[in-house]
Amino acid sequence: MNSKTKIVYCITENKNRKFWNRVGVAFVNSDGSINVKLDAVPVSGDMQIRDYVPRETSDSDAAPMYQAQA
Repeated sequence: MNSKTKIVYCITENKNRKFWNRVGVAFVNSDGSINVKLDAVPVSGDMQIRDYVPRETSDSDAAPMYQAQA
């Protein structure tokens, strides 16, 4: 993804905690307009579009979160 790619989040609040759920992507066009492609329809009206920032990968990212017990 390039610097014109953005991530769309729906922000919900429950018990004074905010949850950011990724619901789609957005792309900035050459004329400055934005195309938004949603994978889910948010039930609240609060959405945020942020620049895409790739996460750094490490050895711990590849490790399983749990191990099956024999």
